[in-house]
Amino acid sequence: MLMGEAVRGVIVDHALLQYGTIQPENFKSNGTLSLLRKLRFSNIQTAISYVLPVSAEQVNLLQTMAKLHSFGCLPLTASSLDIASREIAQTWSHISGTILYLLPDHDASPKITCTYFSIALDDEVTSALHNSNRIYMEKLEELPLTICRLNKKAISNDVVTVGYIMKPSREEDFAKRGAFPMCPTPNGLMFLPLTFELPISKQLEEVDVILHKATDEIVSIELNSSSESSYRIGYTKGMQELQRHIENHSDCFEVDPLNSIYPVLDRLKIQQLLLGLKDLNVGGRCKVRAPHFLKVNSFDEPDLVQRLHDATLSLPSIVKPQVACGVADAHSMAIVFKVEDFKVLNVPLPAVIQEYVDHSSTLFKFYVLGDRVFHTVKNSMPNADDLIKSSEKNGSKPLLFDSLKSLPTASTNQHSEGRDPCLDLALVNKAAERLSKRLGLTIFGFDVVIQEGSGDHVVVDVNYLPSFKEIPDDVAVPAFWDAIKKKVDSKAVK
Repeated sequence: MLMGEAVRGVIVDHALLQYGTIQPENFKSNGTLSLLRKLRFSNIQTAISYVLPVSAEQVNLLQTMAKLHSFGCLPLTASSLDIASREIAQTWSHISGTILYLLPDHDASPKITCTYFSIALDDEVTSALHNSNRIYMEKLEELPLTICRLNKKAISNDVVTVGYIMKPSREEDFAKRGAFPMCPTPNGLMFLPLTFELPISKQLEEVDVILHKATDEIVSIELNSSSESSYRIGYTKGMQELQRHIENHSDCFEVDPLNSIYPVLDRLKIQQLLLGLKDLNVGGRCKVRAPHFLKVNSFDEPDLVQRLHDATLSLPSIVKPQVACGVADAHSMAIVFKVEDFKVLNVPLPAVIQEYVDHSSTLFKFYVLGDRVFHTVKNSMPNADDLIKSSEKNGSKPLLFDSLKSLPTASTNQHSEGRDPCLDLALVNKAAERLSKRLGLTIFGFDVVIQEGSGDHVVVDVNYLPSFKEIPDDVAVPAFWDAIKKKVDSKAVK
């Protein structure tokens, strides 16, 4: 590879896809096709090849698969590199760079031969037949790691490689917006998807910094009743391996360390941390604050009414599990209208009872990306009076909902007329800076509602590594990259 010849195209022989066992309705969920989509989202031309002759039925299936994922579908007259490379170069005459051609070798180990060669805009093919231009792989999952190594060799060792891990749906959401390119960004980042299908230690040899959504890998959280903020977290086997590697290698650097995300797992801890925002308030201006709250270990507590009064809580109130994420029922919540309904409430314990703030049905979602703060405005739940009227139709029973799926929102006629909330952006930016320092997080989000009457800015939720998809990609994605790069640079000067 010559300097500057980054990987610009990948052709995978159809036999590597095992497509004969894949029905068209399952194309989207297939892991191999998902891996290839990552290439396309990185602006790497991607195609499925087949050598003629192939049955019409097979061709139709391959073309359907390719069209669904916006891949190319290349018929070749022979699989020999001499012929195939020239046919590929003719088909991809618009590409200048390095092409990877992957073929199966069923009679040998490793099982995949990856040959790479360079093509230019004038269709010339270079260095296609030398053994030095062949790489052997056991699994197709090694492909991103191979691309990473080739790109670093071709471009510059100064490129910062970001290894990232999160659940597939979240990863694809980021990737399709161009956030995880395998070729260098303008500020010198290159992203490598980590996989638990391969040894983590080998992958991390190529990685300079780790970006994780560790909450996607939580299988259990056990709260310790003897301590307000002590809990044991059970991760998936793969995440445990990554955690051990981080603990055993002091030079292993994370964008946001695992211990920094622990507070956002615990709604009680977050509520207590938000109490510190009162230090930002000055007389004569609206305040930023935490909502009033109360932790309960049981809904049968005999002095619950008094405890609610002491915590400045009135009904309706929102009831949330103390565990904020990472487990199935962390988002099972309720709005309670009558004290006696606490006894029959089906919200996981321990729980946090939180103030219901009248906020003109308007929610401000803030995203912190390093030293940049963005926000968007969303429709939210109706004010308490409208909620109470709605609840009376079903006997004022508690309103149960999953905050990820079915958050109750106000209808058009339930918005408060003439009472549009006035956002004090400077105040919230100060709160964002304070939260970033207290949490030790680089990338996080939080929600603000503005209380009718008082104008108080109430921070009702905090979360780690949000999608920030409400912010335009051409603004948010470069800010995302800059936040990571500045974090890496800050390590270098320490």
